[in-house]
Amino acid sequence: MGTDLTALWIVLGIVAAAAVIIIIWAVHAYNKFIRLSNDIDEAASTIQVFEKKRSDLIPNVVSAVKGYAAHETEIFDSVTKARERVLSAPDEAARQKSEEELGGALSRLLAVAEAYPDLKANTNFLNLQNQLEQIESEIASARRYYNANVKLYNTRLQTWPTSIIARRQGFTRRPLYEVPDPGELQNVKVAF
Repeated sequence: MGTDLTALWIVLGIVAAAAVIIIIWAVHAYNKFIRLSNDIDEAASTIQVFEKKRSDLIPNVVSAVKGYAAHETEIFDSVTKARERVLSAPDEAARQKSEEELGGALSRLLAVAEAYPDLKANTNFLNLQNQLEQIESEIASARRYYNANVKLYNTRLQTWPTSIIARRQGFTRRPLYEVPDPGELQNVKVAF
C-alpha cells in the first residue's frame, strides 16, 4: 500500500510539474506577442513621425522651387494636394496610399528643380533637399524596422505551438508595409 501511495504522489508530481511548465510557457508566449505587437505599433508611429517631418518640410521645398519655376503650377498643386491627403487620411491604409502619391509628386517636383541650375546652386534649396533626402532615408529605415517586427510577429502567429496561444487570445495577422503600386518598382527611364 505504501508503494502505491508513493507511485500516486510521483505521478501527481509529474502532472503538476508538466502543468506548471505549460502555464509558464503559455504566459511567456502571450507576453512575447504583446511585446512584438507593441514593437510594431512603435515602428508604425516612428514612420508617421518621419512622414510628418517630411510633410512639414514640403511647403519650404515648394516655395524654394516656386521662386525659380513659377510656371510649373501643376506640379506645385499636385504636391500640395498630395500633402493635404496625407494629413487628412482617415485610416492607415489611406495614409499609406497618400504617402506613396506624395512621394511621386515630390519626385516630379525635384525633377523640375534639376532643370534650373540657379536653383540647384541655391544654398537654401540644397539644404532643404539634403533634409528631405535624410528624412526619406529615415522613413525607409523605419519601414524596414516595422516590416522586421511584423515578420517576427506573423511567424510566431502562424507557427505551432504559439499559434494556439495566438488563436485563443485573438491575435491577428499584421500587414507588411509594401509598395501599393507594382508599377512603382520598375526602373525610371531617363532620356536626354
